[in-house]
Amino acid sequence: MTCDSPAPAGTAWRSYGTRRRSTRTVRVRVSAVLVTAIALTVLLVPPLVRLDQQAVDLAAELLPPSPSHPFGTDDLGRDLLLRCVYGLRVSLLVGLVAALTATVIGTAVGAAAGALGGWVDRLVMRLVDTFSSVPHLLLGIFIVAMFRPGVWPVVVSVALTHWLSTARIVRAEVLSLRSSPYIDAAVSGGASRRRVAVRHLLPAVLPQAGLAAVLMVPHAMWHESALSFLGLGMPTHLASLGTLIQGARGSLLAGHWWPTLFPGLFIIVPTLALAGLAGAWRERLNPRRRSELML
Repeated sequence: MTCDSPAPAGTAWRSYGTRRRSTRTVRVRVSAVLVTAIALTVLLVPPLVRLDQQAVDLAAELLPPSPSHPFGTDDLGRDLLLRCVYGLRVSLLVGLVAALTATVIGTAVGAAAGALGGWVDRLVMRLVDTFSSVPHLLLGIFIVAMFRPGVWPVVVSVALTHWLSTARIVRAEVLSLRSSPYIDAAVSGGASRRRVAVRHLLPAVLPQAGLAAVLMVPHAMWHESALSFLGLGMPTHLASLGTLIQGARGSLLAGHWWPTLFPGLFIIVPTLALAGLAGAWRERLNPRRRSELML
């Protein structure tokens, strides 16, 4: 009588690692497809669909989802799918511009602090700690309140409140690179601090800064949506995801769920898609972490 022998431990580990790689590949592909679909939607729908997203039709107010209106209509009879596309376009514009601006500021500040060191590093990091002690949303409300509602005040508000994490990441990366042999060789060869920072340190931290920018886009979108929901971000006539949700509060209390659900999904889906791509990017930047995740 024979019995099945257990599979070798190495085979079990390889099988588990293969499953993890397969799951990661599927996640990356789905995220890439979603990001591509979102980009094509916001770029092609407004010029191709010759419909006014502000057109009011009181005879069609609060219609549920149907073939003629896949997302239904709002309390003024406006097509909710078209308004969600326009709202996503505005929110993505704010998120991209604010994330790029915050990344540039954070990279410059973090690289200067790490490269110069000494009292400059201590002063900059105390400044970063001071700004970090204030909640982002509270500081953003203070900045936006000084201007009239619009796109650029929100961009400035988000950019000035989101560069802190990038500055910390870049500073830590620069400090770790300063002890590298090629940096010692450049300093020994007579290179100035400015030349070392521009020619060696900045190119080395750009992948980390790019990853921080990608992760910051959905964060900036949520921040813009929160400000618009509070009535401090976009003007009420300009469709953004925050203003759409803010305007649908009364409809939700009356039992009409679609004016709130679909704008919320237009915030959540891009966030998950960008997070999936950023996770794959992070694993490529840090192969050691990827190998640890496979265990």
